[in-house]
Amino acid sequence: MKGTWKAAIALLLLLILLPLTLLLTLTHWVPTLAGIWLPAGTRIAIDHSPRLTRNSVRLPELRYLVGDCQLAEATNVELSHPSRWRLHVGALDINSACLSKIPESTPAPGAPRSLAEWQSMLPNSWLTIDQLRLSPWEKWQGKLAVSLTPAKQELSYDGEAVHLQASLKGQQLTVSRLEARVQDDKPPIKLVGEFTMPLVPDGLPVNGHVVTTFQLPDPADLVDAELEWRENQGQLVVTARDNPDPLLDLPWELTRERLTISDGRWNWPWQEGLPLSGRVGLKVDNWQQGIDKMQIAGRMNVLTQGAAGKGNAVLTIGPGTLSMDNSAMPLQLTGEAKYDDLVLYAILPAQLSGPLTDPLLSFAPGALLRSRGRVIDSLNIDEIRWPLAGVHVSSQGVDGRLQAILRAHEQEMGDFVLHLDGQAENFLPDKGSWRWRYWGDGHFTPMQAKWDVKGDGEWRDSAIVLNSLSTGFDKLQYGTMTVSQPRLVLDQPIHWIRDEQHPSLSGALSLDAGPTHFSGGSVLPPSTLKFSVDGRDPTWFQFKGDLHAEAIGPVRVNGRWDGIRLRGEAWWPKQSLTVFQPLVPPDLKMNLRDGSLYAQVAFSAAAGQGFEAGGHGVLKGGSAWMPDNQINGVDFVLPFRFSEGVWQLGTRGPVSLRIGEIVNQITAHNFSADLQGSYPWSESAPLLLSDVTVDLLGGKLSMLQLRMPQHDPALLRVQNISTSELISAVNPKQFTMSGPVSGAMPLWLDNDKWIIKDGWLTNPGTMTLRIDKDTADAVVKDNMAAGVAINWLRYMEISRSWTKINLDNLGKLTLQATVSGTSRADGKTGKVNLNYTHEENVFDLWRSLRFGDNLQAWLEQNAALPDPRCQAGKDCKEQQ
Repeated sequence: MKGTWKAAIALLLLLILLPLTLLLTLTHWVPTLAGIWLPAGTRIAIDHSPRLTRNSVRLPELRYLVGDCQLAEATNVELSHPSRWRLHVGALDINSACLSKIPESTPAPGAPRSLAEWQSMLPNSWLTIDQLRLSPWEKWQGKLAVSLTPAKQELSYDGEAVHLQASLKGQQLTVSRLEARVQDDKPPIKLVGEFTMPLVPDGLPVNGHVVTTFQLPDPADLVDAELEWRENQGQLVVTARDNPDPLLDLPWELTRERLTISDGRWNWPWQEGLPLSGRVGLKVDNWQQGIDKMQIAGRMNVLTQGAAGKGNAVLTIGPGTLSMDNSAMPLQLTGEAKYDDLVLYAILPAQLSGPLTDPLLSFAPGALLRSRGRVIDSLNIDEIRWPLAGVHVSSQGVDGRLQAILRAHEQEMGDFVLHLDGQAENFLPDKGSWRWRYWGDGHFTPMQAKWDVKGDGEWRDSAIVLNSLSTGFDKLQYGTMTVSQPRLVLDQPIHWIRDEQHPSLSGALSLDAGPTHFSGGSVLPPSTLKFSVDGRDPTWFQFKGDLHAEAIGPVRVNGRWDGIRLRGEAWWPKQSLTVFQPLVPPDLKMNLRDGSLYAQVAFSAAAGQGFEAGGHGVLKGGSAWMPDNQINGVDFVLPFRFSEGVWQLGTRGPVSLRIGEIVNQITAHNFSADLQGSYPWSESAPLLLSDVTVDLLGGKLSMLQLRMPQHDPALLRVQNISTSELISAVNPKQFTMSGPVSGAMPLWLDNDKWIIKDGWLTNPGTMTLRIDKDTADAVVKDNMAAGVAINWLRYMEISRSWTKINLDNLGKLTLQATVSGTSRADGKTGKVNLNYTHEENVFDLWRSLRFGDNLQAWLEQNAALPDPRCQAGKDCKEQQ
């Protein structure tokens, strides 16, 4: 009896310990047992023993390896059985790079082959994976939930970028929801469809119909895509909502050996001014043997049309392979594209190699890109050449020799040739290096000049350095000015550090020019503008420098550019006016003797605003001497502002001109004038010349105000001008005169007919007129009748005179004078009344200045004098 109990107890212990032993030794026997079912060369590795709880079995980690490559790793695996089997995985990481290393294997005898057989083996179960990651596409990670029964299988997948819901019932696969967010700032792609799966799950579905909607990145339009097939043929059609013509129409045929796309069509209407279209054909052999063994060949053409005609370019693909390890795909782009007046030619043989995840594109010998035509209305591109042979492009950047040659001309500006030659080493913006040098020359037709440029630089990682620059003209000739050999060079290399945390820009330049000659004989000495830049980048920097031309200057300049607006200030320190002597033409024989000048200007420039400036200039104690005259004591103050093409003169006070003395044939003193307003002027912004005065000829000329645009005449007043000083200055030999003259001249500068209208002159005091004896005797000799009257004008005292003056804008001067006075000749006296009308063109008069001859002719023809029988002291009738 005791033996029976011992056997029962031993059997019970065996039944308890055997499962426990199997569970504790899971890390040893499960990988061995799984190896029977797994493909050869693959294995399962369990490094930690499982933990047994009351309701489940938990495994901390499980790995699946292909050779030494870890294909998958599962962590926090839990198996339970609440109402059906449930397998929960905390995280599953799959490395897609290991998929290509799974060797081919022959299915084990008795293994299920048909879809129905696979489904019949499925237990009633749930599978959940909290975090499923597939490298290198971590963006699509999410949570997977699968519900399995032999009759129906359901799948749900939710992540930040993708959502999927699908079910399989027999051979019918239904995708009820698929949303994938390809771009973060765009709506997701949405897809729904139904499929009929093959009986043996080793190929694509037998039949299917898929409809999807997504938004294009540019333009942001919605498009619809429809994929439908029966057996081994189908068609993919993509259509825009507002365009009946398909964007993509791909008929395809699929066999076990080949996928064929024949006579496919594509169309892209959104390229402004350049609608694109074409056809595409593709053959993929061995498509079921994996991407590494696929043989791909095809061609696609691109049709363009512009003002230069139609263009056709063809991209030839393969035959070759695309591999996860080492692709070998020949490519060649040949043909031309035309856009407006621009034509682009391409002969680009190339080879795509390397892993598909990081391919390398290498351009073969003979690769050349050319272009000609018109980029803008005025610039004609004769030819641009980009030789690309030996250039490699990869995710690391561009590597190889980069060259370009540009030949172009502009109808008005001239022609030029530019060369660029450099070497790139794994170059991408702010990564790798690109060293370059450049040179060129051309003609600048408007100024009849030749120009050239050369230099070198480098872009290494985040630093762009312009090591050298030299560009200039042999001359600049424009109008009356000729500048000799202006040239811009670097005094210090320009460094641009494109660092996000500490960006910087620095450098120094110099603009030098030889003498500048003007046609009048003026010469500006050789000049130099030196300036430096210091800032963040080409969109934000400060500058400072100075400009001088030998003794002229320096004019100091500083400011800043913020990418939108250029602001700055310029100071001209006080210096002697005599430094400007070279600017005075020698023919003028003007000698600058004294005076000083200084100025200050602030300026600003921006797109839409144009150029604006404001400041003031001051000239003190200026003096200039010429052989026939002198100007002394010149004080000139010019406050101004310039904006939108309008000068605002006199911003905080009027423009002021003061001249102490003007020595000429007539000496003037104390000239003063003020100017304030806008130029060009307008009704809302007039220009005012005011307080004009000058002392001359013993009297004064003055004008209170002249307004432009002019509605009323400006009154030019003449006050007590001495006729004797006037006659002494003019020095006519035929007559002399003394006494004061006053009057007023209504002056028009903006009148369709008049310059002076209804001006007048009169004598506020006694005047005398004396005719030269020789002049009077000549009149008597030539005309006896007039000679008798002339004797009364040999000496006359004028008590009253009134002269009316009109001057039109053609220069016609009309004088109407009434003169009353007493004549004294040969001891006789008599009253004389003269009515005088005279017309003459003052423009001709200034050219001739023949005062004496004009007076003699007038006296002969117009004098109305007293009766010669009148005796001195006796009453005589007035003669007219």
